[in-house]
Amino acid sequence: MKDTVNPPGSFGLPVIGETFSFILDPANFVTQRYRKHGSIFKTHLLGKPTVVMVGPEAIEFLLSSHREYFSWREGWPDNFKTLLGESLFLQDGEEHQRNRRLMMPALHGVALTNYVSTMESITYNYLKKWENQGEFTWFTEFKKLTFDIASQLLLGTDSVSQNSRFSHLFTELTNGLFAINPLILPFTKLGKAVAARDQILQHLAQVVKARQQHPGKDAISLLVHSKDEDGNSLSETELIAQAVLLLFAGHETTTSMLTWLCVELARHPEVLQRAREEQFQLLSKGALNLEELGQMPYLDQILSEVERVHPPVGGGFRGVVKDYEFNGFHVPAGWQALYSIFATHHLEAIYPNPERFDPDRFSPQRQEHKQYRYSLIGFGGGPRVCIGIAFAKMEMKIVASHLLRSYYWEILPNQSLDVVRIPTNRPQDGLRVRFCPL
Repeated sequence: MKDTVNPPGSFGLPVIGETFSFILDPANFVTQRYRKHGSIFKTHLLGKPTVVMVGPEAIEFLLSSHREYFSWREGWPDNFKTLLGESLFLQDGEEHQRNRRLMMPALHGVALTNYVSTMESITYNYLKKWENQGEFTWFTEFKKLTFDIASQLLLGTDSVSQNSRFSHLFTELTNGLFAINPLILPFTKLGKAVAARDQILQHLAQVVKARQQHPGKDAISLLVHSKDEDGNSLSETELIAQAVLLLFAGHETTTSMLTWLCVELARHPEVLQRAREEQFQLLSKGALNLEELGQMPYLDQILSEVERVHPPVGGGFRGVVKDYEFNGFHVPAGWQALYSIFATHHLEAIYPNPERFDPDRFSPQRQEHKQYRYSLIGFGGGPRVCIGIAFAKMEMKIVASHLLRSYYWEILPNQSLDVVRIPTNRPQDGLRVRFCPL
């Protein structure tokens, strides 16, 4: 029997491993070890021996070519299972494929066309509000905007006060995802997150019942009546679990990317000017529609570069369910795998001068991300690429195009824009700006 060699690296301290170093600065944690060990190394995170994988070849192995060796459900920390329940996010195999097929029509195709005008009108209301405020913290405001859009289009609820309350509950829930203290008590992060989850589930149960009786054009109404080829539909419990995921995923990542988009446009006036010029050429065509949103190649490049430099989530966990070998190293079943989005997006071999914000990387002439598959994975990749990717990109383009056409903003002094990566990527002080019409 041939010798098996585990990947290089260190398990760190007994029990806690290297968890604290990882949570304090996950990007630096992975980057330092990648430089030392290469595209696969071992560590010990969140209570489990862990293998970290970096780079397009490693990512393709994990997300696509050998995905049967990995489980979503077994990979994510227990807090995720507690807080996100039996949603698509934590499902594997046939169960996942069936539910994904049932959910797809609510987030693609004709449904998207029906969402444009609502996204635009909610955005317009926020722009007017921001105009009146003059100065505000944009991360907080984008969170409200994206949650309002998610609530109206995914759930069919448009009560501003109710959405504000639920946005706060989701913030509590998100804060519990990486809580290190496992005790569920009223004063712990996880305890507060579980209390928030319970209130969210209670509300969503009422929404699902209402949509079963009086369907609308929102995603939940489409899911209530969605059937697979065998005539099966989602149960009430499944509908509630998927609604939690849609709301959670439907605003956290877009909030992060929109905030960083506005940071980078303020930092790079030449990029901002080119983006404005593209929008001004389209202005004569009236209200936005899907066709017009498809005619913004430079804005697409900017959003791809925001996704590369500032991916909303730094990586993804999987459980190793079968022993495997990669690059000559053996990884046993029972470990967990973490693939690093951030480190992959900052590989100099793919993206020269990776710290530089340069949307022209994605121009037709350069297309740096096309050299290797799985080089740009902010929304995942392979068969389980984010189900809401088209919804998120459409929303970001609508918001960005209105900002570029009509508004000016500057970053206020005396604040930190240092990156906070957990639970989602954001500037430390949330991006305080002065905002006014052009």
